[in-house]
Parts: sequence; C-alpha cells; structure tokens
Amino acid sequence: MGPVGISKTVAGTNTVEDFVYLLALISLSLGITNLLPFPALDGGRIVLLIIEAIRRKPLKENIEITIQMIGFALLILLSVYVSYNDILRIF
Repeated sequence: MGPVGISKTVAGTNTVEDFVYLLALISLSLGITNLLPFPALDGGRIVLLIIEAIRRKPLKENIEITIQMIGFALLILLSVYVSYNDILRIF
C-alpha cells in the first residue's frame, strides 16, 4: 500500500501501542526498501559503486546521471500507480 493506504491504516489505530507498532513497521519497511538495488535508491547507488570498484574506474558522469534519472522516473510512476490503486480501494 502507498501513502494514502498507510494514512488510512494509521487513522484506524485505536491505542498508542498499535500506533507505535505501525510506526516501527513503516520505518523498517522503508529502510529495507531503500536498500533495494534499484536506481535512485541507496541500494542502486551501492550497486553503481560496486561496478566502479570492479572496473577500477568511475562511470562517466552522464551515464550515471541517466541511470539515476531513469530509475527516479520509474519510481515516481510506481508511486503514482500505487497511490491511484489506494484511492480506488478507498472509494
């Protein structure tokens, strides 16, 4: 679920314990997701650094920027898609 679904779930919590549990779960999920080897995330940057270490020379800056921009665009499209599905699920 995306931000819309998360906010609906958080609004449905009844106790402080449920809220703190949900907050911890969201933080853990966000940390793990950020380490996925996808361009524009930290995991993607780690993959690029590993590739540079194997090649023993840095990638050209314009190639690295292009990879990061494509990954960012795909990430934004995924966010829009997930939010759209969350909104449809609510209504």
